[in-house]
Amino acid sequence: MTQVRPLRSADRPQWADLWQGYLHFYRRHLPEQLTETTFARLIDPSRQPHGLVAEHEGRLIGLVHYLFHTSSWSMTDVCYLEDLYVDPAARGAGAGRALIEAVYAAADRASVDTVYWLTQEFNADGRALYDTLAHRTSFIRYER
Repeated sequence: MTQVRPLRSADRPQWADLWQGYLHFYRRHLPEQLTETTFARLIDPSRQPHGLVAEHEGRLIGLVHYLFHTSSWSMTDVCYLEDLYVDPAARGAGAGRALIEAVYAAADRASVDTVYWLTQEFNADGRALYDTLAHRTSFIRYER
């Protein structure tokens, strides 16, 4: 059974593997210092972005990072789902859906109606999932 839970300090090695897979998928390279800063922010409950992971049988198989921010288009904050990645070997078993639904639950707890994210047009597999969880805008922006 896959469990979604907050990211912890001890998760650093497995999170780093997922993070590198995510960056590789989007054809990006970030300096190690930025990766270290990002991880430190993710495990600090007083900072943003927030980090959640999907864990299956003691192994991390996915990650999601999200943050809340004000918007000139809304009276309340909105939630930006910034990063979402599931290990290719674990895809198709519901981890991506569970991670998105966990962000939805966090937004609900914060009384935030809008959750949105962006993806690359070439991310066909991801978009097939997203189309079941949100509606696509003309900006290729997903929100609920």
